[in-house]
Amino acid sequence: MKLILEQMPVVLQALNTGFLQTLRLFFVTLLGAIPLGLIIALGSMSCFKPLSLLTRLIVWIVRGSPLMIQLLIIYYFPGLVLHNPVWGSGEAGRFTAASIAFIFNYACYFSEIYRGGIQGIPVGQEEAGRVLGMTRGQIFFRIKLLQVIKAIVPPMSNEIITLVKDTSLARIIALQEIIWAGQAFLKGSRGISGAIWPLFFTAVYYLVWNGVLTLLLGRLEKKLAYYR
Repeated sequence: MKLILEQMPVVLQALNTGFLQTLRLFFVTLLGAIPLGLIIALGSMSCFKPLSLLTRLIVWIVRGSPLMIQLLIIYYFPGLVLHNPVWGSGEAGRFTAASIAFIFNYACYFSEIYRGGIQGIPVGQEEAGRVLGMTRGQIFFRIKLLQVIKAIVPPMSNEIITLVKDTSLARIIALQEIIWAGQAFLKGSRGISGAIWPLFFTAVYYLVWNGVLTLLLGRLEKKLAYYR
């Protein structure tokens, strides 16, 4: 116990640094995937068949293959196959590659949630908007959008909670997120080796952050309850 107390400051410093990297990846993914998901959803619902078929094929491939494989391909493919290591070998390059993989992966999942929400709006509302002389853009942003947001908050919340845990997959390309930091003390880091207890602390970080997100998303859902 005395040894653990002595090691605690070093471990917490490393875990805090790793958790900040995890949060960076989480927020960058959301900022990129939420708007990109809507664009992909609109593409999959396009009246232009080649575009809709291509978009749905891409979504099917991304959703049907493991995120870990996508991370490995995006990070290693340019250097090993194209002989153009665009990401470099530093932490910044690994973060950029991980961000692109996560954004594209989650955008495809979000796109299906968007599509379900948009298609769930009664057709009569669009017809009523046209009778009033509104354009398709006005109908979407003034009539449909808030209803879509209300419909997609619960499934989107589940994906966001999953994203928190999925960020740990980034360690497959040696991105130093929180689990990487905790596992380093098991292998040997900063004079500490064979210590498994830091991994249990990483779970606490995830639990606390997921708890905060659950409360925030729950409040958002209650505020949108006026559409019931």
